[in-house]
Amino acid sequence: MAPISIKRILISESVDPCCKKILQENGIQVTEKQNMSKDDLIAEIKDYDGLVVRSATKVTADVINAAGNLKIIGRAGTGVDNVDVDAATIKGIIVMNTPSGNTISAAELTCTLLMSLSRHVPQAAMSMKAGNWDRKKFMGAEMYGKILGIVGLGRIGKEVASRMQSFGMKTIGYDPITPPEVTATWGVEQMSLEQLWPKCDYITVHTPLMPSTAGLLNDTSFAKCKKGVKVVNCARGGIIDEDALLRALESRQCGGAGLDVFVEEPPKNRALVNHPNVISCPHLGASTKEAQARCGQDIALQIVDMVMGKSLVGAVNAQVLASTFTPESHQWIKLGEAIGAALKSCTTSKQPFSQVQIITQGDCLKDSSAYMTSAVMVGLLSDGSYFINDLSCISVNGCSYRATGSVQGGVPVLLELNHSVFRQPVSLTGNLLFFKAVASPPLLPSVTGFLATAGVEMESFSAPAARSGDQWYCVGLSSLLGDLGALKPLVKAAAQVSV
Repeated sequence: MAPISIKRILISESVDPCCKKILQENGIQVTEKQNMSKDDLIAEIKDYDGLVVRSATKVTADVINAAGNLKIIGRAGTGVDNVDVDAATIKGIIVMNTPSGNTISAAELTCTLLMSLSRHVPQAAMSMKAGNWDRKKFMGAEMYGKILGIVGLGRIGKEVASRMQSFGMKTIGYDPITPPEVTATWGVEQMSLEQLWPKCDYITVHTPLMPSTAGLLNDTSFAKCKKGVKVVNCARGGIIDEDALLRALESRQCGGAGLDVFVEEPPKNRALVNHPNVISCPHLGASTKEAQARCGQDIALQIVDMVMGKSLVGAVNAQVLASTFTPESHQWIKLGEAIGAALKSCTTSKQPFSQVQIITQGDCLKDSSAYMTSAVMVGLLSDGSYFINDLSCISVNGCSYRATGSVQGGVPVLLELNHSVFRQPVSLTGNLLFFKAVASPPLLPSVTGFLATAGVEMESFSAPAARSGDQWYCVGLSSLLGDLGALKPLVKAAAQVSV
């Protein structure tokens, strides 16, 4: 990896002092300025190569466009909701976070809210401070034997499961990425959301906030839950529809909520905060000395490693990775993106990927796992599909899709698709049509005639080495087809992609 020159960094929030110390010890000048307005940040940022934030600083497109020298935005914590990643990517700015720094703290707060909901601890404490002694009013329930539904089984979801299992809870969950056989080793039984909602006594969410997870708990899903279900959100505001939650609380369909995050922070609409069955916190998930020390240290070390050319860890906008690597690495990154796009085109299902596995071979790729994983993600997620963990073959709805590629003459090529080995490598450039069919003499003339009728020229044709059974073929096109439906009588499956 090629080193990146970072001489001056601005820290715009209260980050653990170890962050500044580590950066300075490695020759980077650090300026700390907190509580800046948007205009102040726009005026200030132009003098820096790097910016370190937590969650309060809003790194908008206006801020990014004002930053003439910015090369890195470091988020000391998990998630990058407060950073316009697209705007940063357009300007070639790397955005990185520290996804594991606050895992334990967020998990412990989640467990605290679950227990507080069960025993009404905050309400009882406030009642005592008011001079009351009202034991009957705060009758609670045991956690033992209850069912906890965990939506999102990443690092935090796993830690929550292990802790609540010690209370004798049964843990079930849903995750579009982590395989069920993996979560089973943690004692979590996976199922669909439709199966999960009616089983749970408690539900906690631990997913990123994205279009597919916004409003995941809404009027419809609350209606499917047990009456009196209790919910916790220590992840991101908006995963639980706040208006739907209020309606569920008022109808008692929801028996209580523990909220550490809100759509608007601080929330101006106080209806949820003031509800007697809501326990709310001012976004304290990562607010422990230990979590802040880990996040501060992690982001500083990640930046230093990047500056020294050692590694690039925690980058969330894989598109800009190519600019940080040597020309040799660049061509492999292009291959990863192209294979990801090709695989995505062949999966007709709209369901999220349940597993992705990337295997590299050869000395030139022995240290490539981080950037090749990110590169394949770019191709796979080009249409906003579910995010993929660090896990080339992909699995959707139990069906596997596999591709093997290489680089020849600086050009990414496809050698194999779903066990069909091509006689000649397929150049992964331009407009490509993949189709699966049984080899027969009329096949090529039929496809050629179809393309001619559609007004599309065939620029190349790649056939499989095998001559029996269902095999995949690839055709280079002058332009993508408007409709693949008319091709269905000729082939068993078809997909197209532009790379």
